[in-house]
Amino acid sequence: MTLHIETPALLFSATSLILLAYTNRFLTIAQIVLSLKKHYDEQHTKSILLQIKNLNLRLSLIRYMQLFGVLCLFLSVFAMLCLFLELQMIGIYLFASSLLCLLISLGISFWEISISVTALRLHLSDLIDEK
Repeated sequence: MTLHIETPALLFSATSLILLAYTNRFLTIAQIVLSLKKHYDEQHTKSILLQIKNLNLRLSLIRYMQLFGVLCLFLSVFAMLCLFLELQMIGIYLFASSLLCLLISLGISFWEISISVTALRLHLSDLIDEK
């Protein structure tokens, strides 16, 4: 089995865009948490506290998404280095590991999105119940 040095390089653009999207998600949720914390300090309602806990879980998931995304990139670079040094089998295993990290990152992303959708549906159900 042969792996060319260009193959791990293909992950760079995709992984960079994914990490940018994860960072945008993180920043957006961080702003929401700060806003909700301010509201919670003014009025200690249970619903705001539950929202903050939900967002805290999502922030943790985003951290793991970023971790595995960076690890994917890191392993891809090492795979390219090994392929450059003609260490074919090590390069193949490192590239396979980087793909696994990418899959884990995307799986966690799906989990985080599912939590987000569930939370939004709860907000919408409150509106529907009022009608």
